[in-house]
Amino acid sequence: MNTLKEGDRVPDFTSVDQDGNLVKLSDYSGKKLVVFFYPRANTPGCTAEACNLRDNYAELQSKGYELLGVSEDSQKKQAGFRNKYEFPFPLLADEDHTVIKTFGVWGPKKFMGREYDGIHRMTFIIDGNGFVIKVIDKVKTKDHAAQIL
Repeated sequence: MNTLKEGDRVPDFTSVDQDGNLVKLSDYSGKKLVVFFYPRANTPGCTAEACNLRDNYAELQSKGYELLGVSEDSQKKQAGFRNKYEFPFPLLADEDHTVIKTFGVWGPKKFMGREYDGIHRMTFIIDGNGFVIKVIDKVKTKDHAAQIL
């Protein structure tokens, strides 16, 4: 895995959100952006993480943060996830792994003794000029907003 690190410039990317809208990194120029990657919508850890961010969204916004969730789920699955839990932020349906590869979060994982390739749960905080200012690689799903703040 060639993961982006603090100080790296994030290459511009374009993807689609749960509603099919095009989303580009450049849409967030001049804003602090939190990009959080999660393995799969509607799983216990991913739900806990996204709900924690939802519950603390007003505070995150008051500190100037915008949020983008990313997984390789389809638009339909992302839309269902967002609607079920009423997330106020977009979820990218990165089925072609454009954003996943840009950030370098795809790689070997182990779960219950099985090895496979998948998305690593990681969060990147990006400044208004497109540079990574913080990487959270040990995400606490139930307390993720506090890690960001």
